[in-house]
Amino acid sequence: MSKKDKLKNKLKLKKKDFTYQEAKTLLESLGFYEYNEGKTSGSRVSFIHKENKLEIKLHKPHPKNELKKYQIEMILEIIKRLEENE
Repeated sequence: MSKKDKLKNKLKLKKKDFTYQEAKTLLESLGFYEYNEGKTSGSRVSFIHKENKLEIKLHKPHPKNELKKYQIEMILEIIKRLEENE
């Protein structure tokens, strides 16, 4: 099982310890790139998929690195849409 598949499975289980770095790794493996909207954006980050024009806007979690439940749900929904378009 590839790292991408392991991360997808972990995400689908909606584990509370899914980190921002794991999300970034997974999204990049699916064709997204991270876009930070300038010097003043702070923790706001977008992940953009060039081919399908999909975008996910996240706030980097702090002080902890784990994503919140709504962020996990949002990523799952985008992955579902991506898989439907394949």
